[in-house]
Amino acid sequence: MIDRNGTFIIAEAGVNHNGSLQVAKRLVEEAKQAGADSIKFQTFRADRLASTAAQKASYQKETTPAGESQYMMLKALELSSDDHIELMHHCRVNDIIFLSSPFDEEGADLLDRLGVPAFKIPSGEITNLPFLAYLAVKRKPLILSTGMSTLGEIEEALDTFRAAGNSNVTLLHCVTEYPAPYEEINLKALLSIEKAFGLPVGYSDHTQGIEIAIAAVALGAVIIEKHFTLDCTLPGPDHRASLEPHEFKRMVSAIRNVERAMGDGIKRPAACEIRNIPIARRSLVAARDINAGETITSADIAVKRPGTGIFPRDLNAVIGMRATSPIPRDTVLTWGHFK
Repeated sequence: MIDRNGTFIIAEAGVNHNGSLQVAKRLVEEAKQAGADSIKFQTFRADRLASTAAQKASYQKETTPAGESQYMMLKALELSSDDHIELMHHCRVNDIIFLSSPFDEEGADLLDRLGVPAFKIPSGEITNLPFLAYLAVKRKPLILSTGMSTLGEIEEALDTFRAAGNSNVTLLHCVTEYPAPYEEINLKALLSIEKAFGLPVGYSDHTQGIEIAIAAVALGAVIIEKHFTLDCTLPGPDHRASLEPHEFKRMVSAIRNVERAMGDGIKRPAACEIRNIPIARRSLVAARDINAGETITSADIAVKRPGTGIFPRDLNAVIGMRATSPIPRDTVLTWGHFK
């Protein structure tokens, strides 16, 4: 995967530029301001991706013109080679990593020439084994979304990568629906994927809101990909399942807070707790005025704050001891009070 300290956060611009280079550039700028590490587009030619008979997905039919084929929709969302060059430059200027998902060999070659640091492979290509092999031999890190797939299909894809000499793979759990319903996310599958293949795992989130992506980080996701738009009400297939800049910024902030909270897993008092130990814990105290030489019984002892004296766990050790001097009521008891 791409080296970074902490979760690598990808703003999935996808086709939310609606075919406009200027909108794509604005997405780059807003993604940087929102705290994303990378912004990702899609590299395809409709002629090579969909036949004129291909139907749109149900969610696409709800958000795009009726009667428009998938091919027509995709044709309007293409970015040219020159657009890619300009976007790569714009990302460099804005200090954000440019990524794009290729959908064919020509697109992969273009991205390779541009020097992208990794190939992000969309879920729909996981069974396109010849294409996976083509990407693998370019020796770049591979980030594979696993939406709609079984463990067996993931294994086939990984075998293909390995056969081509590339084992530098991060697997993203994903549910390919826009927006994806919470009850079908099966976030624990992220752990199953990690256990099954022993590879870094991440999460490509298509739910509405930010909480599922945050939960994925707590489960160990090293990459979070989230759809990103300037305006959720814009026309187009993916805007409705995307975050606007202010929402994305809130998600990034929450993820960074979760990272800081994860710690090393060793259970011990935190540095900020140390000063509260004597305040919150209790000690043995005199329940009444005790005279010198008296033998202590359980009735002579209460358990109260502060926690600066004998610990309550030592109660039985104190019972039966004798007071060495008078002990006023409510005195916090120490071992020096007894013999």
